[in-house]
Amino acid sequence: MPTPASRLHALVTGASRGIGRAIAQQLAARGCRVAVHFQKNRAAGETTLRQLSGTDHALFAADLARAGDVSRLWGEVTAAFGRVDIVVNNAAIYDEHPPLKTSYDEWQDAWQRTIAANLFGPANLCHLAANAMASSAGPLDAAHGRGRIVNISSRGAFRGEPNAPAYGASKAGLNSLSQSLARVLGPQGVYLFCLAPGWVETDMSAEHLGGPRAAEILGQHPLGRVATADEIAHATVFCALDAPASMTGCIIDVNGASYLRT
Repeated sequence: MPTPASRLHALVTGASRGIGRAIAQQLAARGCRVAVHFQKNRAAGETTLRQLSGTDHALFAADLARAGDVSRLWGEVTAAFGRVDIVVNNAAIYDEHPPLKTSYDEWQDAWQRTIAANLFGPANLCHLAANAMASSAGPLDAAHGRGRIVNISSRGAFRGEPNAPAYGASKAGLNSLSQSLARVLGPQGVYLFCLAPGWVETDMSAEHLGGPRAAEILGQHPLGRVATADEIAHATVFCALDAPASMTGCIIDVNGASYLRT
């Protein structure tokens, strides 16, 4: 993929708000053409699209928990853009389902929805992207490879999520998926990176950060604050555009030292 960043094409899932919007904005600011994915909130997706610098960006809708939607999304993006050089799997859901406070039916529903959205969806998109990137024509670019996939995981994959165990399990699975694919795809010049944020200041977390748990959450953070969406986006864009190939397979903690693993 011997092209400068100004001509790279990126697909960002869950880009209608929060971390995904910040990632799309920063990729566009670096000159990338961005495919903005949303699931239901078209108005929010259109807001993201208007905020992107540069031209020729586009908006795409899909429910990534549905395998058919993932395939359709990939087909639509590649038809519109010609190719995709960067995929950022950011879209995810978080539903609380404390093991001792949910019925068996509620438990089943939470696991099925969470794994479908947070693991099966990214896995299916990784499969489509990896096969397209690995088979792309042209010489292998030593710096950037033939394509890059950045998966947004969570510190919950390591510390556990007592009130949302399916979320923690889905993110642990995403970490393993990323590392497995890194080993398979490295020889083809397709590089995998994984980011594991902790709490991030977004509209989705506002209820928790402004609620009765606020002091407890902030107490976990030596910085005295949680991460911003722009900080997560900065790390993501580094992986998508600047990280050396030797970092493929890495899992990067971006949690302000709120959880340290060995």
